[in-house]
Amino acid sequence: MQSVDVAIVGGGMVGLAVACGLQGSGLRVAVLEQHPPQPLAADAPPALRVSAINGASEKLLTHLGVWSTIVAQRASCYHGMEVWEKDSFGRIAFNDESMGYSHLGHIVENAVIHSALWQKAQSCADVTLLAPAELQQVAWGENDAFLTLKDGTMLTARLVVGADGARSWLREKADIPLTFWDYRHHALVATIRTAEPHGAVARQAFHGDGILAFLPLGDPHLCSIVWSLSPQEAERLQQAPEDEFNRALSVAFDNRLGLCQVESERQLFPLTGRYARQFAAHRLALVGDAAHTIHPLAGQGVNLGFMDAAELIDELRRLHRQGKDIGQHLYLRRYERSRKHSAAVMLAGMQGFRNLFAGDNPGLKLLRDVGLKLADTLPGVKPQLIRQAMGLNDLPDWLR
Repeated sequence: MQSVDVAIVGGGMVGLAVACGLQGSGLRVAVLEQHPPQPLAADAPPALRVSAINGASEKLLTHLGVWSTIVAQRASCYHGMEVWEKDSFGRIAFNDESMGYSHLGHIVENAVIHSALWQKAQSCADVTLLAPAELQQVAWGENDAFLTLKDGTMLTARLVVGADGARSWLREKADIPLTFWDYRHHALVATIRTAEPHGAVARQAFHGDGILAFLPLGDPHLCSIVWSLSPQEAERLQQAPEDEFNRALSVAFDNRLGLCQVESERQLFPLTGRYARQFAAHRLALVGDAAHTIHPLAGQGVNLGFMDAAELIDELRRLHRQGKDIGQHLYLRRYERSRKHSAAVMLAGMQGFRNLFAGDNPGLKLLRDVGLKLADTLPGVKPQLIRQAMGLNDLPDWLR
């Protein structure tokens, strides 16, 4: 039977970040992943799943020694952000230079981040990657957790980290209740070629019952879109002929970048908000989507997960240095309190935003427009919004 200090269930971006961050701490780490990543072809078209990586996540990925690999492979820097409501005067725009930053963030394919972290974890002496590996049983003992894999392999760990996604098997097995709500929206994602260059600006338009984000990719005429729509409308647009889809997209986007042409398949993802009632328990800590999922409205999902990883890395290193039991819920409470607060603030903010921008009520529409206009013009508001978007208010001390 193999024995480790930390068993991370789920070798996605957040789980691997925790593993790489514990390298050199004196803790032995195992990562259990069902589907190891496929090698990335340099000439492959951009993948559909992308993330807007903010300044805080960039700091973490730099600290883990993978950021240079990510940028060398494929990451597109954006220097401006623009948000507006269709058919109205409400608009707010930011740019990095006026705020004293070199950039506001990067749009990166999830597969690129995952591949860089996987390669890094492979080179870590303290980390063992078990893949493909699928959990069959878990038992929580007083001093250890006992894990049994489907192939019969058994291992013990002082702490199990649940990084196994939104439908977390571990969260369920630990009987941790979940608060969840259906956003009653689906996200339609695709890669789009625009007639005019995007100018490295991320754009978001609110229209009636939809939210449309254009995220700039490396090619000046390519954007990844996330279009949040009612399930019926999302399905209709997914199946619509290309010409019809292109026209609807250009209109919804106020023709900001000229005629739009879809260049990839169109995929749909149902949107659900989730919030675990506990982020930690006896010999268990939850990170990333296993702990929370939010509306992609501000592209903050993976950034929130990376900050879970940063906080947990710091906490486990500290506990180990002090000779404390890293699996005691009493000691994991500090991680839990900090991250539950951050996730709750983000979830509430996204929900409020989502409610404010839903529907065509004339009174609400006027309120939104005035709010956006004031945020755009009042001194001191934009710097705060930018710090929030860049994750600089949520940065653990060790990354500052």
